Amino acid sequence: MPELRWLEPTARAEDFPHPDQALRDPDGLLAIGGDLSSERLLAAYRRGIFPWFNEGQPILWWSPDPRAILLPRELHISRSLHRRLRRGTFSVSIDRAFAAVIAECAEQRASTGTWITPEMRAAYLELHELGHAHSVETWLDGELAGGLYGVNLGKVFFGESMFSRSSDASKIALVGLVAQCRELGIELIDCQMPSAHLASLGSRLEPRARFLALLERYCSFRDPGPWARGAISTEALV
Repeated sequence: MPELRWLEPTARAEDFPHPDQALRDPDGLLAIGGDLSSERLLAAYRRGIFPWFNEGQPILWWSPDPRAILLPRELHISRSLHRRLRRGTFSVSIDRAFAAVIAECAEQRASTGTWITPEMRAAYLELHELGHAHSVETWLDGELAGGLYGVNLGKVFFGESMFSRSSDASKIALVGLVAQCRELGIELIDCQMPSAHLASLGSRLEPRARFLALLERYCSFRDPGPWARGAISTEALV
């Protein structure tokens, strides 16, 4: 029977148990404690582990089985979304409003309890300053209408959260992300947990062992370098 590992804040950043030791109930809970330093977060992502906890709880680390993923080449754009993109109503940008995106993601989940605590926001803002965390923004009439953020290591983008204030705005942000991934040679988008929203866009489930094998392969590559800030075109995907 697996037992949860307690991580001391002073423990080495890479001192995580193997994901195979995660609990089945709740699915994927692997360890408790530690901190949200950039070094520990990056070490966790490379091992297929991510933090997810509510305010007032200790830091909880997860590696669920199976894992939801999206391969950029498998993105599915419905006819209605295709028409929306062709109209050009929305514009899309990269890293133009990272802090605003993470704040909106936290606000939209506040009524049900958000894991994007002030501590988490500060940690990902630091990752953004270091060039590891990125956002994709969707704009409507000059206002932020949707977006997503996550972490890039090698040829993997680890999606963390998304929000939408207008119909299809978060889907269009994901289309923008896929366009950026194709441009940079990113081969895998980690969606963490399954959802009908992501499944409609082409995400699928992979056994954890297969997901970890993909990480070992794709995280071994160098990071693609700075993401181009500013507006991007999604025409290639329409």
